[in-house]
Amino acid sequence: MQVTRHGIDTAAGPSDWFTGAVYIDAVAAPSNGSRLSTSSVHFTPGARTHWHTHPNGQTIYVTEGVGLAQSRGGQVEVIRPGDRVFFEPGEDHWHGAAPTRFMTHLAMLEVGDDGNPATWGDHVTDEEYEAAPPIDG
Repeated sequence: MQVTRHGIDTAAGPSDWFTGAVYIDAVAAPSNGSRLSTSSVHFTPGARTHWHTHPNGQTIYVTEGVGLAQSRGGQVEVIRPGDRVFFEPGEDHWHGAAPTRFMTHLAMLEVGDDGNPATWGDHVTDEEYEAAPPIDG
């Protein structure tokens, strides 16, 4: 058994992965044969990931606030606490906070055989982001 008390300090999300202010708390990191990576990701209003893929897919679970998520070519979806979104391996997607709301989600994935958790792409344009349906409530 291994207990980590108080985890790792909160890290700012890098600008080559995110637009806007994003903060990441590591929850689980790959080690000793485990490929599980889990982070609690905190998005300020309007902040979002860039387009990206994961070699083994990704599950996000919204814990607070209101967010948005989209797969390339699909509709922008509004996501709320308790919503779970699964992105297939290699599925190009983005996710983040609604324009006027904070959003936090748990991001859960297995890293690839080479230890790579994601392949990062282009910024989500303002036009892509603003295609979201109205946020009610």
